[in-house]
Amino acid sequence: MGSSLNIPQFRLNNGINIPAVGVGCWMGAVREGEDVTRMVVDAINLGYRHIDTAANYGNERSVGEALRKTSVPRGDIFLTTKLESRDHGRVKEALETSLSKLGVDYVDLYLMHWPMAFDELNKGKTLQPEDSPTIVETWREMEKLLDHGKVRAIGVSNFSIKTLTKLLEQAKVVPAVNQVELHPCLPQHTLLSFCAEKGILVTAYSPLGKHKFADDPAIKAIADAHGPGVTSAQVLLSWGVQRGTAVIPKTLHAPRLKENLQLIQLSTSEMETLDRFHTKPGMHRSICGFHSTELGGSCFGWTYAQLGWEMTAGGIHT
Repeated sequence: MGSSLNIPQFRLNNGINIPAVGVGCWMGAVREGEDVTRMVVDAINLGYRHIDTAANYGNERSVGEALRKTSVPRGDIFLTTKLESRDHGRVKEALETSLSKLGVDYVDLYLMHWPMAFDELNKGKTLQPEDSPTIVETWREMEKLLDHGKVRAIGVSNFSIKTLTKLLEQAKVVPAVNQVELHPCLPQHTLLSFCAEKGILVTAYSPLGKHKFADDPAIKAIADAHGPGVTSAQVLLSWGVQRGTAVIPKTLHAPRLKENLQLIQLSTSEMETLDRFHTKPGMHRSICGFHSTELGGSCFGWTYAQLGWEMTAGGIHT
């Protein structure tokens, strides 16, 4: 997998490599857009070789257009997309739809975006964990995709130790990746250790914490210690990669895209500072907007207990 920059890579449990830094394509709203295409084209031109999108981002066509606009061979780009919850009962068909929109013959990584399934015959109602298709049933269908050469690896997203354990009890193929929210406010230390034991690479979405704590004095001090021009974003991404996770930040701005590829080497004490950052009062929490106060704290119709998340309403870690 070629690149114009020396971007670190991780080896997945099936032997293929994934660039440690990618560009995430969630734009904050479900939509196609010229800005999506431009961002991906800019990223590839700057040296990115890892592009992460999803069916329910609504922008697979825009990402595909970007791939066609670049001269970089398809085989040099690691492309991820995801199965959305309403398609858990039609996995093969959903993949074909994504491939058509992207304009590619295969994806490098196909993820089950969320563990819960939606019932399209009942106004998209969220099915409960024991309802069919369960995560195990959906995973079995994803495993079959590997036989047809249209996916190189399969994995999951937003899975906890609880949901992974349930899946692994009956899985023939261990997920290659678990993509989760991960940043110093939500470092997921225990989940990261569990995944490492099982041979599952963790990919961090929202690795910059949506810049909600980038100005914290402790983080700025680390950036300053590495010289002029080093940013808090580079510190956070370097922490993520150095602890063995892939990171997929998103930015529409080419200078920031370039900056996000420029990792630094953090010292042991700097890593420890970031590892402990979540212990500050009020800091151990999710920064994403998908949380609901319904059911005492939930996400897309599953309670935190069903998801296996140790949280209270609003995504506050307990």
